[in-house]
Amino acid sequence: MKKTTLCLMTTCLFLTFQPLQSNNATAGVSSSVVNSNPIESTEIEILLGRLNEIKGMDKSNLKPSDKINLRIEVRSIKQRLAPIGGGGVYISVGAIILIVLLLIILF
Repeated sequence: MKKTTLCLMTTCLFLTFQPLQSNNATAGVSSSVVNSNPIESTEIEILLGRLNEIKGMDKSNLKPSDKINLRIEVRSIKQRLAPIGGGGVYISVGAIILIVLLLIILF
C-alpha cells in the first residue's frame, strides 16, 4: 500500500514538473511585444489630469445626476488606464503557506 502511494505520488510529480518546449524557441523567430491599443503619453497625462480635477472638485453642490455622470466618467477613465498599469501578481494564502513549509523542510 505504501509503495503504491509513493509510486503514484512520484509519477504525479514527474508529470507535473515535466519541462515543455515553447513554440517560440523552436521557431527561431524573435518575438516583440505588440500593443494592439497603444495610448500615447500625452493622452495618459490628460486622463490623469482629468481624474485629479474630478478628485479636487467640491461635489456637495452637485445634483445627484451630475454625481452619477462623474462616477461613470471616472470608471471609464480608469478602464482606459487599467491596461497600462500592468496588473500584478497575486499569490493566495494557501500558496504562501505551502512555500513557507517547503522552505522550512528544505532548509
